[in-house]
Amino acid sequence: MISTVLVANRGEIACRVFRTCRELGIATVAVYSDADADALHVREADAAVRLPGAAPSETYLRGDLIVAAALAAGADAVHPGYGFLSENAGFARAVTEAGLRWIGPPPEAVEAMASKTRAKELLGIAPLDPAAVTAADLPVLVKAAAGGGGRGMRIVRELDDLEGELKDASAEAESAFGDGEVFVEPYVEDGRHVEVQVLADAHGTVWALGTRDCSLQRRHQKVIEESPAPGLPAALVEELYGASVAAARAVGYVGAGTVEFLVAGGRAHFLEMNTRLQVEHPVTEAVHGVDLVALQLAVAEGRALPPEPPAARGHAVEARLYAEDPAAGWAPQTGRLHAFAVPGGDGVRTDPGLPSVPGVRVDTGYTSGDTVPVHYDAMLAKVVAHAPTRAEAVRKLAGVLERAVIHGPATNRDLLVASLRHGEFQDEGRLDTGFYDRNLDALTRPGEGEAAYAAVAAALADATRNAGRFGGGWRNVRSQDEIRTYEDGTEDGTEVRYRPARDGGFEVLAPEGVRAVSATPDRVRLEVAGVVRDFAVAAYGDGTVHVGRHRLAPRPRFTDPRERALPGSLLAPMPGTVVRLADGLAVGGRVEAGQPLLWLEAMKMEHRVTAPASGTLTALHAAPGRQVEVGALLAVVQTEDVPTEDAPTEDAPTEDVPTEAQEDPTA
Repeated sequence: MISTVLVANRGEIACRVFRTCRELGIATVAVYSDADADALHVREADAAVRLPGAAPSETYLRGDLIVAAALAAGADAVHPGYGFLSENAGFARAVTEAGLRWIGPPPEAVEAMASKTRAKELLGIAPLDPAAVTAADLPVLVKAAAGGGGRGMRIVRELDDLEGELKDASAEAESAFGDGEVFVEPYVEDGRHVEVQVLADAHGTVWALGTRDCSLQRRHQKVIEESPAPGLPAALVEELYGASVAAARAVGYVGAGTVEFLVAGGRAHFLEMNTRLQVEHPVTEAVHGVDLVALQLAVAEGRALPPEPPAARGHAVEARLYAEDPAAGWAPQTGRLHAFAVPGGDGVRTDPGLPSVPGVRVDTGYTSGDTVPVHYDAMLAKVVAHAPTRAEAVRKLAGVLERAVIHGPATNRDLLVASLRHGEFQDEGRLDTGFYDRNLDALTRPGEGEAAYAAVAAALADATRNAGRFGGGWRNVRSQDEIRTYEDGTEDGTEVRYRPARDGGFEVLAPEGVRAVSATPDRVRLEVAGVVRDFAVAAYGDGTVHVGRHRLAPRPRFTDPRERALPGSLLAPMPGTVVRLADGLAVGGRVEAGQPLLWLEAMKMEHRVTAPASGTLTALHAAPGRQVEVGALLAVVQTEDVPTEDAPTEDAPTEDVPTEAQEDPTA
């Protein structure tokens, strides 16, 4: 039997595997990069081994270092988690050749399904010949044969763009996976992304353990998943089960895996098979009452599965909580998590004071006080709700997310809540992968009045903090009104005007219709339209103020130093590493509006920086491998229609392209 497991991964998936190991009495070993030295998965493991460096290529993608770590720590088995080396047949072989047990499918099965082109050929599906694609075939999808996470993936709608997109996708795939092979397939517009969980033992039993719908995606990566996939005809479900079991049997599969499909027009189109645990596996666990990691361990020990899988019970929905700003092109965010807690139950980690909510599970790699680094995927946690019906599970999940305490970097929490409550999502028959293309603007628009009330609470809390007591500044001779302006997600921010009142409180002058009931440095009560509302306020040294679920920033009284940069400057919109420059890019050369100039990698995403206008490149301060902070000067473009002394400073326009993310595009 297995006695000690090393998890060749980080963050929430490492913590999740450790949890099951603890329950089974199995010792655990973590590996960590320098950037993860104080990470939660390191703190939770029984032992940990350092992988020198920070970049994934130096650490979590170094199979030789991980095998050496397992041997040094006395582990007898390796669990790969997902992403990184989880679908690397060479790594699986290296593990077994070192005398360790591999908690995953045979290397031959990984190899057979690792290339999407070979997997399709195995199932009798031929990709399109790029040279034979015509306008009638459009749109098409260019896709990397290896890896996932949306890297090496391009939608082509114009025939003239195909050649360039093939080249770019191949270069990105080579950079991310060491394999530049790409292929072309028909692009199915706004289909449903449906997958089947499979689990197989070494004795010939293969389970089809329910369906999942993962249609809500951004950048080809999932955001909200659920099980079972709602509204599918029984005949189609059986077809999906049959195809999934056949795919597993075709490659002699053993262990947990997922077969993925795009469903449109009542037909299922095979996408790929992921030969590992999926990010969204908790919804299957909740519905079928199983622990997939425990079953992986049992299968790896050679035990047989029961002939039939457990029956489904109820409905489960999972939301991925990311440190990112959906309204700013999904830009990833970094920084300190001053406070981080989600109401929950089922063994969930929460801070004192938050209620337990039965049927809610949180998988995370962070706690309050941790820092979100720039080097890895931006996912903070997965929050899962299970209930007897889909409507109940969706309502429960939205409520839990709304009450979560998340103080630190901007997150997609409000987007998740709005998505779960959106009419299209609640109507199970209208699910498809085009959800965010249609609805993102409306979903990220701040609620009317909500941000303004939060700004009033922030201003009054700040006033009491400075005064040392509530309303300490009133005088017989009226002083000038106090003014505070907060960046709150609205276009112009919110200006708050107030003055001390005779009763020791405050009179709110703007926005109108708000009466201050009471205020302390950490709690403010306001009356709006006859309803009294309570606002918890927390201010931090980095300048952010958190009021309930609103994240605010006081607008500085002085000009941002970045605005005094060189005319025409392009500034880094986020911290990251310069991956590469455009071919032939040089000072003195002409650039066209929208032309890619360079690529930044931040938090597992590749961000293409483009020229904001046509002109001449007069300075270039970026070089491959250079790490830059937010606001760093990348380049200067002198535009043709603006004199040099008047050329504007720009945050560099970017287009996000996934790179070495922990998840597959459909994970």
